[in-house]
Amino acid sequence: MTERKKTLLRDPKRGKIGGVCAGLARHFGWELWVVRIIAVTALVLASKVTLVAYIIAWVVLDKGTDSVSSPPEPRTLREETRIEQTADGRTIEVKTKVWEAGKPPREALGQIAKQFSEMETSVRKMEEYVTSSEFRVRQEINRL
Repeated sequence: MTERKKTLLRDPKRGKIGGVCAGLARHFGWELWVVRIIAVTALVLASKVTLVAYIIAWVVLDKGTDSVSSPPEPRTLREETRIEQTADGRTIEVKTKVWEAGKPPREALGQIAKQFSEMETSVRKMEEYVTSSEFRVRQEINRL
């Protein structure tokens, strides 16, 4: 896997004020609410320093591009992150800690179970057709 240098960008679409917390959450792979709690706690404990740092970050950091229009950056995965592979080749990053970004295990398991259920239904339909008399008739017609 080729690793690209991840740049820190603001994320104004997900952000409330300037998108600084959303950009930090995306950069470090954390949940947005964790970064916001840390920012509010820092604001309460060291209000002047935190406020100045937030404003500087707001001015200095570039706006991030829309994630839908640009190709997604290859993410560097943490060691403790579990990866689940779906039937169509997509990967689901399952978070192992509460503050990490990713799908909770229950949601990932539900999505995988739904995909397996759809595949099983498809296989049942194929088996039903192959064992039907219609299939045998069409096979005989094709042989003629």
